[in-house]
Amino acid sequence: MGVPWERESGSVRLSAGRRRAPRAACAVLLAATLLSVAATPAWADVGAGAQWRHSHPRLSGETRGQMALAFALAQLGKPYEYGGNGPDAYDCSGLTQQAWRAAGIDIPRTSQEQAAFGKPVSLKNIRLGDLVVFYAGASHVGIYAGNGEVVVAPHHGTTIRREKIAWMPVYDVRRPG
Repeated sequence: MGVPWERESGSVRLSAGRRRAPRAACAVLLAATLLSVAATPAWADVGAGAQWRHSHPRLSGETRGQMALAFALAQLGKPYEYGGNGPDAYDCSGLTQQAWRAAGIDIPRTSQEQAAFGKPVSLKNIRLGDLVVFYAGASHVGIYAGNGEVVVAPHHGTTIRREKIAWMPVYDVRRPG
C-alpha cells in the first residue's frame, strides 16, 4: 500500500490528481495513521492462564489479511518465547495464530498445521496477511507484510521483527481467510 499522495515542487498532488498544500497532505497522513491505530485489534486476558482475543470491527474495504497484519505489526519488538502465545511474548506460530484470531479466524497452533490450513497461494499472488511457511518441514511461519517482507518471531534471544521474505527458504504460502 502506498501513500495517497506524492510531493511535487512545493505542493502535494493527491492520487486523484488534485493539488493540495503540504498542510492538507499532513492532515491526510494523520487521518490515515489514526485510522490504523484505531484498527489495532483488542485483546484481553480472562482468568488464570486463559487468553481470549477478539477482532476489531472491520473497516470498510479492509481484508482479514490486513487485520491480521495490523495485529502482527502491533507486536513488533516483543520477545520470542518458545510456545509463546502472547500477549507478552510469541513464538512464530503463536504470533500468526493470534494475528488471524484478531482478524476473526481461528487457525491451528503449529506451523506444520498452519502449512496445511487455508488456501494455497502462489508467491505471484501473495497478499498482505498471508501465511508464509518456511522450509520443507514447515518449521517456521510468518505473516506477509508487503514489499517483499514478512513479520516473524525468529528464535530465542530475538524479538518480533520484519525480515525480507527470502531470509529463509519459502516452502508455501497459505491464505486462511
